[in-house]
Amino acid sequence: MTKRIIKYSSAFLLAVSMAVTGCKKLDELNTNPNKPSTADPQYLFTGAQKATMDLLYSGLQNGYIAMHYAQYWSGNSRTNDSQYQLDEGNNSTLWNNLYRISLHNLDGLLKQNAQKAGQPGIANQNAMALIFRAWIYETLADTYGNIPYSQTFQVTTNITPKYDDAQTVYNAELDTLEAQIKILDNTQPSFTAGDVIYNGNIDNWKKLAHSLMLRMAIRMADVDKEKARKIIEAHYQGAFTGNADNAQFQYRNEAPNKFPFNDSERPISDFFVSSTLVDYMKSVGDPRLPIYARKAQGDTIKGMPYGWASSDKNRLPPANYSIPGTQIYSATMPGMLMGYPEVEFILAEAAARGFSVGDATTHYNNGVRASIEYWRTLTNSNNITDSIVQAYISRVPYNAADWKNVIGTQKWLALYPQGFQGWFERTRLKFNKPGGSPLFIAPVSGSIDPGVKFVPYRLTYLISEQTQNAVNYTSAAAAIGGDTKGTMLWYNKQP
Repeated sequence: MTKRIIKYSSAFLLAVSMAVTGCKKLDELNTNPNKPSTADPQYLFTGAQKATMDLLYSGLQNGYIAMHYAQYWSGNSRTNDSQYQLDEGNNSTLWNNLYRISLHNLDGLLKQNAQKAGQPGIANQNAMALIFRAWIYETLADTYGNIPYSQTFQVTTNITPKYDDAQTVYNAELDTLEAQIKILDNTQPSFTAGDVIYNGNIDNWKKLAHSLMLRMAIRMADVDKEKARKIIEAHYQGAFTGNADNAQFQYRNEAPNKFPFNDSERPISDFFVSSTLVDYMKSVGDPRLPIYARKAQGDTIKGMPYGWASSDKNRLPPANYSIPGTQIYSATMPGMLMGYPEVEFILAEAAARGFSVGDATTHYNNGVRASIEYWRTLTNSNNITDSIVQAYISRVPYNAADWKNVIGTQKWLALYPQGFQGWFERTRLKFNKPGGSPLFIAPVSGSIDPGVKFVPYRLTYLISEQTQNAVNYTSAAAAIGGDTKGTMLWYNKQP
C-alpha cells in the first residue's frame, strides 16, 4: 500500500455517496473546511458495495482481464488481452480501487462505529461490513496471491505494509466469517439504508457468510482436505437454499447507477463470445446460449476462437461473430457477489470428495436447474419450460467417475459472466469437457507473455509497488515463486 491508496479515497467516496444515494442536497454538504466531516456509515457501506461491483463488472477489469482468462470472451480489434498481455492501467485500477476505495470505506465505517459500540444495531452493521470485506480480501488473494492484509490502513505508522501469505489471509477471513455469523442478531436493527445487496436483512447476511465459507473451503480442498471438510460440513446447512438468497447488487436504468458495462447508450463491440463457450453449449443444446450470446450475421450464434488476432488474414469480418447477449449488456444487469447455483456445485464437489453433505447427483442437478431458472426469471424467457430444463439435465448427467469434468464444466457455465470466479475455478479444478477431451485452448495467435502459454494463474503486482514498497514487494515475489502470471497460487499447486 502506498500513500496514494489512502490519499484520494475521501474525494471518491463523496462522489460515490452522492451518486448512489441521490438524497443529500448540495447545500447540505457544505461544511467548515477547518472541521471536516465524515460520511455516515450507511453511505460508506453503499460506497464500498457500488465501488466494488462497478470495478469487478467493468469492461476494463472483468472484460479485458477476467472474462478473457475464464475464456468466456475473446477480443475484437484489441486482442492482446486475449493473448495475455496485461494492461497495467487496468491492473493498477483493480488493486488500487479495491484497497483505497472499497476496503478504505469499510475501514472508515468500522472506525466510526467503534465510537458507538454497544448502541443498538452497531454490532450487526460491523458484522455485515466484515463479511463484505472478507469477500474483497478473498478476491484479492485469488487474483494476486500474497497481499497486504494485516498492516493495511496503518497510515499513521506504516505506509509500506508487508504482504501476508495468501493462505494465512484465507484462514483469517474464515475465522472472521465464522465470528460474524455468531454476532449477527436478528432481534437487533442493522442498516436502515445503505445496504443495496440485502437491505439490511440479517438472515440473508448470515447465509452469505456461510456460503462464502463454502467457497473458500472448497478452494483449499486439495491442500487441506480435512479443514475443508470440517468447514463445509459445519456450514452447508446455513448457506443459500434458493435463488432468492443470491447476493447481488441491483443496478438501475438511470445514470450513474447503470450496470458498469452496458450498451443502453452506445453499441459495444470490444468483445466476442468465445467459440469455447458457444461450441460446447451448442453441443449439449444448452438453453442459456441465446441469453449468453447474440446472433451474428447469418442468423446464427457463432463464437470467436480464443485469442485470434485481428491481423490474421483468415479471420472473418467482425459481423460474423457473436457479441454477448442483450441481458449481459443490460443497464439493469445485477452484479452478482455470490449465487445459489455456485453453492450447489460446491456441495456436489464436496459430496464427490466424500464429505457428508448429501448426495452429489442431487446437488449437481440442483445447481444446473437453479442456474437456468435464474436466467429464465431474469430475462422473462417463458420459452424455457420446465420440460426443457429437465431434458437438458438429462443430456448432461452427473457421472461420479468423471466428477471433476462434469461439475467443473457446469459450474463454469453457471458462473458466466462472473469473469473472476470463472477464471479462479478454471485454474483450480483444471477441468476438461465431460469425458476428458479438452474444453479450453491456448490463444490461437499465441501468447504474448513468454511465461504463460495456456492460462494465467494470477495477475502480477503493480509496477508502482516495485519502487514505492520495494522491500515488501521483493519479499512477496520471492515467497510465491516469482511475480509472473504463470506462478500458481497456493491452492493451484496440487494435482
